[in-house]
Amino acid sequence: MKLKRISFVVITMLCMLTSLPNFVFGAPSINAENSRISWQLRWEEASDRSETPDQAVSAGNWKLLNKEDPMLSKPDNIDSAWIRLKLPELKDNEGIFLPYVYGQNVTVFLGGKIVFHTEREHSFDLNRVLIPLKEVDSGKEFFLHLESKIDRLGINGEINIADYQELVRSYAKMDLLDIILGSAYIFVAFVMLVCSVFLGRNQLKIWLSLCFIILPIGGLLIGYSPFLYTFYGQYGFLYQSIFDISLYLFLPSLIIFFELLFGGGYRNIVTYFRRFRIAYSLLCILALVINRATDNQFHTAYRFLSVNISGTIMMLQFILMLMILIRKLWQRNIDSIILSIGLAVFASTCVSELILFYASSQTYTLSWWKWGLTAFVLSLIVLLGRRFAYQHKLIISYSRDLEIYNSELQRSEKMEIISQLAASVAHEVRNPLQVTRGLLQLLDERHEVKEGSENYYQLAINELDRASTIITDFLTFAKPQMEHVNELNLADEFKHVEGIIVPLANLQGGRLEISVPRSLKIMGNSSKLKQAIINIIKNSIEALEGSGVVRIWAYEEREQVVIHIADSGSGMDERILERLGEPYFSNKTKGTGLGLMVTFRIIEVMQGTLEFKSQKGIGTEAMIRFPASRFVNQTNAKVSV
Repeated sequence: MKLKRISFVVITMLCMLTSLPNFVFGAPSINAENSRISWQLRWEEASDRSETPDQAVSAGNWKLLNKEDPMLSKPDNIDSAWIRLKLPELKDNEGIFLPYVYGQNVTVFLGGKIVFHTEREHSFDLNRVLIPLKEVDSGKEFFLHLESKIDRLGINGEINIADYQELVRSYAKMDLLDIILGSAYIFVAFVMLVCSVFLGRNQLKIWLSLCFIILPIGGLLIGYSPFLYTFYGQYGFLYQSIFDISLYLFLPSLIIFFELLFGGGYRNIVTYFRRFRIAYSLLCILALVINRATDNQFHTAYRFLSVNISGTIMMLQFILMLMILIRKLWQRNIDSIILSIGLAVFASTCVSELILFYASSQTYTLSWWKWGLTAFVLSLIVLLGRRFAYQHKLIISYSRDLEIYNSELQRSEKMEIISQLAASVAHEVRNPLQVTRGLLQLLDERHEVKEGSENYYQLAINELDRASTIITDFLTFAKPQMEHVNELNLADEFKHVEGIIVPLANLQGGRLEISVPRSLKIMGNSSKLKQAIINIIKNSIEALEGSGVVRIWAYEEREQVVIHIADSGSGMDERILERLGEPYFSNKTKGTGLGLMVTFRIIEVMQGTLEFKSQKGIGTEAMIRFPASRFVNQTNAKVSV
């Protein structure tokens, strides 16, 4: 479902962008007569060149062409051509607009006079020609003389005759979107460069590679747009250099970014291609500098290097990326899918246009690649937004984990102090207590208690027994070794526990419900396990405060034996739950908290976990998890802390 939504968003935005030029910038209203206009073409050899339209007409050898067959690819040894067409019936304030005129030098004749002329020394050969017409021009012949050393020569079939003011607006705004988009990409890249100062080293590489993808995209859009060539044609060499350098920067940056995201690929094929791509781009930049420094003397060699060979390498790069992306689409990572869609749209668009470009003898006008680039940038924006959201969640998660870790660390330090104190003091304290108890017991036997008076000896003996129990708990916590580890059947263990604890439950007014299958087995020490279970059940019975039920059930889940002990007592709030297991913290009036602390320790040594869930007024549930015996190495189970 997520993949469908992502695909829908990307495709919808791409469709909106492709329709943006006509929707925002408008298109001229073309009369029905325009689509039926045909023209004639005459190729010129160098030895048979005509200087005026009359000479070209008298020379003959004209071919009739139309919109469906514009014939843009010139024959060998031909550098110039004449085009003529007959103007239809006109009205005042009309004009003729030819948006696709291919030629380095273009001269337009109307009524035998030159009405338009442009010359270019660079290789960008696309011209936009707009000529105002009058009613008296109806039926006149309209001539274009074209010269070019590049493969394309002619007009691409679009001849628009309409209101001149409307044509002027279309003429001025036709390629303005390229400049706006290109400038926006450059501005975004500049902002990213400024922001890179605040990034760490780990984030800087992928951030800069993304920046040097977006920056040359702006250069490509601006350098390839006919807008600047139309209005500021004197700087044509500069625009073309911007386009070439942007392309040489964009392709290596793209493969670097791709490698950082998806790795080196099968047998590091992406890494090897990235190194080759960087080396070839440096070679092309060197060739560009040499060609410009020698005043275009190596134009043919440079064009072969930068167009023919570079185009083939570019297609191989996109095909390689598409193959890896197809593999990545099978992975369920949303970020990979988003980026894969954007790159797939861009790469497939470029491959399709390059195939059409070379299949049409380089007469096809590349136009859809900019929308492929825009789809790619949109996918990057979506991905960046998801990354920011993910990092925000990650920071929150890390903060919570750090808080839990600090709490566990403090608890561990407390337990360590208690362990050391108990181990060093307990034995020394127990011996004098036992001697004192024995002497008090002898005195008690010789002392006659008068009727109505208290037996102070027996009271002292009881308190000494209580102190001995506390010391025993300390020793159990400090050294809870599993001296005898065996495979325990939980049903048998709970049967013994039931015999011990049922009288206490009956005395308190509660009852036990035990459901433990005989198939459940764990590794541990029987006496320690019973001690831990009895402590938990005893607390549950005391929490009933009269009548109630303590339910005990167990089952196996994911290689673990899970034991639940739930009571219907008064329950506890979150503040008390968080402190359960701490020494000297108890919810009972005369409790010390050592019993539950020892219980946690015993379960921990038996490779188990203990969790409590409680709700005020409803009850408390303890959940114990032990590894099932068949998944436990008995040697590991004998570890003592």
